[in-house]
Amino acid sequence: MIERARSTSVLAILLGGALGLIAATQTWLNVIVDDGANQALAVTGSAALPLLTPLSLAAMALGVVLSLAGRVLRYVFGVIAVLIGAALLAQTVPLLTGVPLAAVAPAITKATGISGDDAVSTLIGSVSLTAWPIVALAAWILLVVAGGFVLFTASRWRTGSSRYRTGGAQHHGDGPLDAVDSWDELSRGDDPTS
Repeated sequence: MIERARSTSVLAILLGGALGLIAATQTWLNVIVDDGANQALAVTGSAALPLLTPLSLAAMALGVVLSLAGRVLRYVFGVIAVLIGAALLAQTVPLLTGVPLAAVAPAITKATGISGDDAVSTLIGSVSLTAWPIVALAAWILLVVAGGFVLFTASRWRTGSSRYRTGGAQHHGDGPLDAVDSWDELSRGDDPTS
């Protein structure tokens, strides 16, 4: 399991961020506006939670960078993944327990032109949730768990090979340097002409 910890963590964080991005474009709330016409409004995830899209993008970027990070940055990125997941959890849970006015007010104001908390709250006929907040909630839990998994396993991840590190082979031999050997010495900071 530990030998696949890096790929498991990266994929889990990328999946959580991708689900968040998909959920941001989907309808989370269906609102019936009691304005005489009883119009139905669909409120998307990004309209209900303005930080949904940026934090989901940040989670995806974090997943990509985590695949390349060294030991110290793994811990930093693990903490950031937990914080992103926790922040999104804290914003999503109130939608599941009772829809806050702030989540639907912008959509109602845009549709009716009426603003102000008291006026908007009197226009709300009914609000129903779709499945997308629950999908998003699962994505945030996945982010928190993946960030915790990174923190738990980061010290045991394999490091990259030394194949592409500088300080390659030294020129051995007493013969003249060819063009490749001269170039290699220049790359190491040595002057082959001295």
